[in-house]
Amino acid sequence: MSEVKLAANVRSEFGKGAARAIRRDAKVPGVLYGHGSEPVHVTLPAHELGMALRTPNVLLSLDIDGTNELAIPKAVQRDAIKGFLIHVDLLLVKKGEKVTVEVPVQAEGELAAGGNLLEHVLSTVSVEAEATHLPEALTVSVEGLEAGASVLAGAIALPAGVTLATDADAVVLQVLAAQAEEPAAEAEAEGAEA
Repeated sequence: MSEVKLAANVRSEFGKGAARAIRRDAKVPGVLYGHGSEPVHVTLPAHELGMALRTPNVLLSLDIDGTNELAIPKAVQRDAIKGFLIHVDLLLVKKGEKVTVEVPVQAEGELAAGGNLLEHVLSTVSVEAEATHLPEALTVSVEGLEAGASVLAGAIALPAGVTLATDADAVVLQVLAAQAEEPAAEAEAEGAEA
């Protein structure tokens, strides 16, 4: 997992008007909290933060007015239509500290022949890992799985130092048999003959 360095500034103005002014300056308002300390209200560069958030569970190294802090994104708010960042909540972490995060599940391989469909019942699973070694994604092989087969959370191979926080019996992926539809023209012809 890579560490992304960002410069942050402490902010003292709050409210809707102040937040809009921050966003006009190509920055994003945010809150940094954790470890029993008082929340710190910060502004972050919008473009750099947006690029960093493309990586799930990215570790952010924040330079807050000369002080370095490590944080992971906990909640990200985006504009529903335009998609720009509105606000971000960041959780303080320390090297060696274990945190619980949601990690995306990716399937690889080809299903058994027969037009089967793969359903992602859970797109993410919760894992506990050291804050500086969070996995970006978990890969599951679905090579040759037949209709009716499923992959449970407990069957997913985890990297060293990572433990599963989701119920081990939870279904993550399942293979469904394709349902054939009759073409509309054939169905109408059969209805006319009857």
